Amino acid sequence: MNYDFREIEAKWQKYWAENETFKASNNSEKPKFYALSMFPYPSGAGLHVGHPLGYIATDIYSRYKRHKGFNVLHPMGYDSFGLPAEQYAIQTGQHPAITTENNINRYREQLDQLGFSFDWSREVRTSNPQYYKWTQWIFIRLFNAWYNKKSDKAEDISTLVSIFEKEGTATVDAACDDDVAAFTAEEWNAYTEKRKQEILLKYRLTYLADTEVNWCPALGTVLANDEIVNGVSERGGHPVVRKKMTQWSMRITAYAQRLLDGLEKIDWPQPLKDSQTNWIGRSVGASVTFNVLDAERSRSNQDVISTPLNHPYQIEVFTTRPDTIFGVSFMTLAPEHELVAKITTPEQKAEVEAYVEATAKRSERDRMADVKTISGVFTGAYAEHPFTKEPVPIWIGDYVLASYGTGAVMAVPCGDQRDYDFAKHYNIEIPNIFEGVDISEEAFADKESTIIANSDFLNGLSYKDAMKKIITELENIGHGKGKVNYRLRDAVFSRQRYWGEPFPVYYVDGMPQMIGLEHLPLELPEVEKYLPTETGEPPLGNATTWAWNIETNEVVSNDLIDHKTVFPLELNTMPGWAGSSQYFNRYMDPRNDDAVFSPEAISYWQDVDLYIGGSEHATGHLLYSRFWQKFMFDMGYVPKDEFAQKLINQGMITGTSAFIYRDLDTNKVYSKGLIDGKNVVPIHADVSLVNASDELDVEAFKQWQPEYNDAEFILEEGKYIVGREVEKMSKSKYNVVNPDAICEEYGADSLRLYEMFLGPLEQSKPWNTAGITGVHSFLKKLWKLYSPFIDSDAERSRSATEAEPTAENLKTLHRTIKKVEEDIENFSFNTSVSTFMICVNELTAQKCTSKAILEPLAILVSPYAPHIAEELWSRLGHTESIAEALFPKFEEKYLVESSKEYPISFNGKMRFKLELPLDMGKDEIEAAVLAHEKTQEQLQGRTPKKVIVVPGKIVNIVG
Repeated sequence: MNYDFREIEAKWQKYWAENETFKASNNSEKPKFYALSMFPYPSGAGLHVGHPLGYIATDIYSRYKRHKGFNVLHPMGYDSFGLPAEQYAIQTGQHPAITTENNINRYREQLDQLGFSFDWSREVRTSNPQYYKWTQWIFIRLFNAWYNKKSDKAEDISTLVSIFEKEGTATVDAACDDDVAAFTAEEWNAYTEKRKQEILLKYRLTYLADTEVNWCPALGTVLANDEIVNGVSERGGHPVVRKKMTQWSMRITAYAQRLLDGLEKIDWPQPLKDSQTNWIGRSVGASVTFNVLDAERSRSNQDVISTPLNHPYQIEVFTTRPDTIFGVSFMTLAPEHELVAKITTPEQKAEVEAYVEATAKRSERDRMADVKTISGVFTGAYAEHPFTKEPVPIWIGDYVLASYGTGAVMAVPCGDQRDYDFAKHYNIEIPNIFEGVDISEEAFADKESTIIANSDFLNGLSYKDAMKKIITELENIGHGKGKVNYRLRDAVFSRQRYWGEPFPVYYVDGMPQMIGLEHLPLELPEVEKYLPTETGEPPLGNATTWAWNIETNEVVSNDLIDHKTVFPLELNTMPGWAGSSQYFNRYMDPRNDDAVFSPEAISYWQDVDLYIGGSEHATGHLLYSRFWQKFMFDMGYVPKDEFAQKLINQGMITGTSAFIYRDLDTNKVYSKGLIDGKNVVPIHADVSLVNASDELDVEAFKQWQPEYNDAEFILEEGKYIVGREVEKMSKSKYNVVNPDAICEEYGADSLRLYEMFLGPLEQSKPWNTAGITGVHSFLKKLWKLYSPFIDSDAERSRSATEAEPTAENLKTLHRTIKKVEEDIENFSFNTSVSTFMICVNELTAQKCTSKAILEPLAILVSPYAPHIAEELWSRLGHTESIAEALFPKFEEKYLVESSKEYPISFNGKMRFKLELPLDMGKDEIEAAVLAHEKTQEQLQGRTPKKVIVVPGKIVNIVG
């Protein structure tokens, strides 16, 4: 009987679905294991072969843990709010919910055919009201909380109110806005209710504030920094400008230090930890205050007398080098700093305003990355040096960002290269405050060898001694203090779009009020248009039924707004990361309508044991999720303050693009081998029109691109050979390979094995469809090995069942058990595939028919190729699924090896040694060596020209 993978895979996918084979229980005596892949945004394009890589890895490990006796939770869902569906709605008028539903159906169809062991009974969709009810619930909890620095955790806002009522602000140490005012208990108790709410907004963990944001006019919404690439929106490549808007923000900065400290106790990739560490950006220094002098008096008299009357404004700066304060020769404000308009002199106003407008068109990332351009404008105003009392000119420059520190720097050109270049460019004085150092060519930044000079009481001191001394003196004169600063900014939480979670907020006298928890979810209203309103309000401004009745606790018509019992609802929606910041906890109890999860569920599952996903989420989803988890921990909702113990970033499967070569001077298109000396430009061709020999179907190409109908294709030996290049798999590059086609031709098990076989999980590797034939041939060979149990010959089947395993059979099996278990535990899935190939080849050569060998082998193969494993298990006489059959136990006694330690050379140079069985054939040796992770490291994605194998002696890889 032939290996009919289509029939087998359809059969077992149906069986798993009907029997809920992978449904996890929240009540089990088994140890728990929670394996999770980052859930996808369901795009209209569906999956390509690069997408399932991480899912396959998580699935292999999940199936393995079931075999090891664990109760495995392996759920899947959809991050289903997002801009693409809304953009499509704007273009076509189709509701985003319809587009999203269609896309999800397509994804589900593709995921099902790949044989994943997902517990679909726990599926979540972030755009489902029964799901985002709990996103709204967490938002309300954050609104009703503050961060107490004394207890170093979040607490209910009622505890802060209680302190205010008894003690005012005297004993409060909180994470809050910078402009909070001090007051007594008597003053607090005398405030109006609205005044109290205004004050509390400055302490809440989610709050309303005027914030500098990245505004994308084309998309009609605010974008996070990680949604901007090279100064334009990641989605669509549209221009982004900086502007001030009243936005909801999350006080993630309260958790900055804990987010840093938590990285020490989780097993996450070091590059990802480094990304978060740099994003949070902890630095130690001092806060220094400079008084702003009256501009007229500063210009007319260099000996300005400082009085409270001539410095109504102050500039606060954070510096990691307060020891260099006597080297300050100018100050620079961010162009968007709130003081710029207030202190600029009339003479400088036009120039300053033009510069501010130009800067608003550049993103923060663009400004940070541009280290070559020197630009700025003098405001005409001066600050007073806190010690020398000398006037210091105040400039604006786009290298200073309002969102970092205080948006102002004290410029010390002798000690900072950027300040040095700025001073040289604008002919500003560069005083030298370093003993024995030449600064005629560049700034001096080596703080460890610094000896301070020309600095009054700091003269002769080292960096460390000067730091202590200057902070003490700043505190003595009331102009500063020691401080720890973070680059991390509070996260803007508003988006001006329709397709997102509605805020459970209505407004009374301009102040936000939360809808009662018992009335959630607040569902998205219907709108006629998905664009902002003509008056510039977000799309929800188009809704005609979007007001809240506090008596009936329901959404009512806007016509009923009377500001007595009916009030307007919030028009913004939540950002894309809202729904993904707690989804892993919701999976634990997704059908619970009364709580985000039950105490029993969270107590049992605790946290995610294994999380696999892309590194691109390092400073987005993965940072926000850690923040929300720590908040949930503080409030007693979860038992762990980190949500995932182990994280793996899978690499990318890249596409092998195809190119034709069009002559710029003629109407000719040259084959790859004929382009030398020609003035040609490479043009992407759809890889589906190219065969395994790189030959283009020219006629099909002309049908696809009619503008080439009259072109002359210049062939070589009767064929048009395309050029090849490895690139990111993308629709725009026409190099996407659809997994549906692969499954149809080779089967899901072949696809799963091949994706693992391509190379180490964490590395990027190119896709080559031609390579899948090897693993497909292996599966046919595996199928053939079980032929005594597959054929209808009952007598043959009985004799195979009763056949005793030979010593060679047992050696092969146990060597395979040992290697596969080690590989899975180390996530080295690629080498397991070659191990299976070696094992099947050996057992075939040994003419093994023993059920005692073939049964455990089926279990070993099961995590990787579950469909064929289930079928073989069934043919071996089992009526239950293989899914929870116990993993075979390795026994050392069977491994009496007859092996050879091969020196593995690359272009004649030995790089490592690999022990392989002496009886292994030439092709098997080549396959095992090429699959080895050290070989992959050496090749770095290249295909070798030749592999020289001398069995029993050497292996040399050429090219």
